[in-house]
Amino acid sequence: MPLTLTDFDYVLPPELIAQAPLPQRSSSRLLVVKGDRRTDGHFVDLPQWLRAGDLLVMNDSRVLHARLLGRKESGGQVEILIERLLDHGVALAQVRASKSPQAGSRLRLEDALDVEVLGRDGEFYLLRFSGDVADLIDRHGRLPLPPYIERTAEAPDELRYQTVYAREKGSVAAPTAGLHFDQDLLTRLREMDVRIAYVTLHVGAGTFQPVRTSELAEHRMHTERFILPQATADAIEAARARGGRIVAVGTTSLRTLESAAIEGNLKVGADETALFVTPGFEFRVVDMLITNFHLPKSTLMMLVSAFAGMENIRAAYRHAIDSRYRFFSYGDAMLLHGSLPE
Repeated sequence: MPLTLTDFDYVLPPELIAQAPLPQRSSSRLLVVKGDRRTDGHFVDLPQWLRAGDLLVMNDSRVLHARLLGRKESGGQVEILIERLLDHGVALAQVRASKSPQAGSRLRLEDALDVEVLGRDGEFYLLRFSGDVADLIDRHGRLPLPPYIERTAEAPDELRYQTVYAREKGSVAAPTAGLHFDQDLLTRLREMDVRIAYVTLHVGAGTFQPVRTSELAEHRMHTERFILPQATADAIEAARARGGRIVAVGTTSLRTLESAAIEGNLKVGADETALFVTPGFEFRVVDMLITNFHLPKSTLMMLVSAFAGMENIRAAYRHAIDSRYRFFSYGDAMLLHGSLPE
């Protein structure tokens, strides 16, 4: 039978949705899942699950101040959430307003920016800024916490909703699996000869959009930009040659690697992906996945179910709920073993 949304549903007590980060990044809990076996631990102990020669692949995208408030020329309020940056000062954005702004109209954002509405692109709007969009919104915009965090961003979020290795501006949501790493843990991993390489995938606001079709085959993923550097492709080849495992830090790193290898060998450079990973997908690159807990019925639930097995994930989530793990962006983590032979 074809898979449906209900196959990836579960009931989550609301109090398990983490509303703030823990005082220390690596003090979060870690649920290790290998087949039908589950082990409870803490993220600071990640090195015991890795070995010399393994390669961690991390997404170095940096979260923009992508939320902006303002007014239309008519005086009506608007809320903007940048989806992605395009060329020549243009951005694709979600616009919330009582009445849709018309092409050719202008918006005044944060009492600092005048933005022209160029028109629509599907559910999004094309907005023209008077300068470099990334710099302007980082200066005047607000950090966009996910919708399930029921508060506005505060000063500590400026650090804690970024990975310690974030450098390439472009995301509107953090690649949250990487939030558990601090510099001490990275140093310990390097000292035991676990290698680290980077990809860039800029997370769009579409990551929070629900799947609106009951039949998964009818769903279309939003498109995201990614870059696979030559150095990372070389690091993957070297890890394979020495018997090391490829460990994707987050679903964004996994989607980047598997998108780049969709035709066989890894394709280096910049590209776009709308890869929708569901059970039955053939993984070519990634052996292990570090990830947070994901929303019910989400495309990310489907991805982890494809990677670790549907029944294994169902059992792991039941265990996590019974054991009071913390869920979603500021929550705890999982280390999943995939089906590629080690």
